[in-house]
Amino acid sequence: MRLHIRGALSAIVLCIWTLAGPAQAAEQVNLYSARKEELIKPLLDKFTVKTGIKVNLVTGKEDALLERLKSEGRNSPADLLLTSDAGRLHRAQEAGVLAPVDSATLKKLVPAHYRDPQGRWYGLSVRARPIAYVTQRVHANELSTYEALAERKWKGRICIRSSDNIYNQSLVASMIAHRGAEATEAWARGFVANFARPPVGGDRDQVLAAAAGQCDVVIVNTYYLAAMLNDKEPAQREAAQKLAVFWPNQRDRGAHVNVSGIGLTAAARHRDNAVKLIEYLASAEAQAWYAEVNHEYPVRPDIPVSKTLAAMGTFKADTLNLHQLGQYNAEAVKLMDRAGWK
Repeated sequence: MRLHIRGALSAIVLCIWTLAGPAQAAEQVNLYSARKEELIKPLLDKFTVKTGIKVNLVTGKEDALLERLKSEGRNSPADLLLTSDAGRLHRAQEAGVLAPVDSATLKKLVPAHYRDPQGRWYGLSVRARPIAYVTQRVHANELSTYEALAERKWKGRICIRSSDNIYNQSLVASMIAHRGAEATEAWARGFVANFARPPVGGDRDQVLAAAAGQCDVVIVNTYYLAAMLNDKEPAQREAAQKLAVFWPNQRDRGAHVNVSGIGLTAAARHRDNAVKLIEYLASAEAQAWYAEVNHEYPVRPDIPVSKTLAAMGTFKADTLNLHQLGQYNAEAVKLMDRAGWK
């Protein structure tokens, strides 16, 4: 019954979005976005001004949007899915709700390791997940790699969020891809043994805990730290200012990075307009806006980063093709569970 209701609702949404008739319907595109409205709508409005194509936006949580697409099936009104993390994009791909896009423009603008080899999704912005440390309690020369955080000297000094978080799952998946499951599990056991507390909260909570003296080192996505440094709340800014970024693994594979990305849905009815929107989001204008407003790294190396990110320094990023983060996700989840990562 529930699926029938969802299907009916999808049909109603589709009817409303296309009620204006075939001519007008050809000049629209329907987007499911896990990015909050205020962090994407200004770009969509710019796209509409440039092209005359109206973007109908539905926002929601990442996992909820994927489940919605799966339940709607071929009746889904969505033409595009925008979500965070290559692991989630891979789940959408495996669920059969994404279709390939063969665009010379996108192949030129989006580096190969930031897109699916078959074109089922394309990265639009990059986030790094480095080590951050409390400057009054840790010296940068004490740090080196993610692997070194399993050493006994860090016992009781590390804060990180839980293993059910996709960002951590992707970090571990990247290590499996590089080092193999056996070596990664051995690392994970030592790493977990060094936790200062059971994992709780999001990335901001780890920074707040470190600033409050509960731990000395955290692993955090750069845009969270950048957002705290620019927050209106003094407590957020002051906490973030107590930490500095350390870029791990600079002598080997580079720091772990991930993407926020977009894919054409298998049910897309406005395919050409959808591809135009993806290409616009990879344009210099859109990439520069992402960089400045969201404090994410552009996927394009020719676009400058925000001043806040620039202050964190340049770094060598891991160039692993990110579709492998999805391929190794299930193994990473099981491995983390065996290692006691709650």
